[in-house]
Amino acid sequence: MTSASNTPYDPWADVYDAVYSYVRDDIPFYVEEALATGGPVLELGCGTGRVAIPITQAGVEVVGVDYSEAMLAVANRKARQIGVDPAAMNLVHGDMRDFELNQKFDLAIIPFRGFLALLSVEDEVRALARIREHLTPGGRLVFNVFVPAQDMLMQQGDTSYHLMDVTDPDTDTAYVLWQQSSYDGHSQIISTRLTIDELADDMSVARRGYLDFQLRIAHRWELHHLLTSNGFEIVDLYGDFDRSPFDEYSNEMIWMAQRV
Repeated sequence: MTSASNTPYDPWADVYDAVYSYVRDDIPFYVEEALATGGPVLELGCGTGRVAIPITQAGVEVVGVDYSEAMLAVANRKARQIGVDPAAMNLVHGDMRDFELNQKFDLAIIPFRGFLALLSVEDEVRALARIREHLTPGGRLVFNVFVPAQDMLMQQGDTSYHLMDVTDPDTDTAYVLWQQSSYDGHSQIISTRLTIDELADDMSVARRGYLDFQLRIAHRWELHHLLTSNGFEIVDLYGDFDRSPFDEYSNEMIWMAQRV
């Protein structure tokens, strides 16, 4: 589970789809948004094509941008294996804070917490400026992040917690995931180590790997202010991918913003 890394996310490439195979609820939502606009769709943080490939399979063209060339290589390989039309999915190595595609889109998406990988307000503002520049007038930005939970922010950084067990649907390989996190309230950055135990047939640990990453915690009204201060109007805020309204019980924030 290790590789020569040019970006912090390169080591994720060979295990990402297995580790996050349980994350599926968002895919129909983003496909529906893509179909509503007709494409092409701009996806920031497209990674291994978890969302981009289903969108292209639904008949909508996607331009995907990601910082990790290793993740993009996996996405391209998957697309070839299932016969995705190369003209329907254009994957670009780039940084969402600083990219230029010379193309306008009616829809930009950032699925599965990708916006939280921006670790400062300055980075967030830069990214929103580049996204806005690539949207048509009235074009939409749709993204989802988790609602910060109090217990998440109070975890002890030297203690691992059992996150979940997952099984790779393609290989039937079983994994046990452990997580340890520490939170810096000043910078609003949570630093996380994900420990991945790959199980052998006898349920012993065949291989163990570690993935370290950081996310910047973002709260509801902070994001509201950030969007409205940087050229966007809030269209909707959902609390789940069934489009239920955001409320005090929601675990997810799904932002629907429109360029003004």
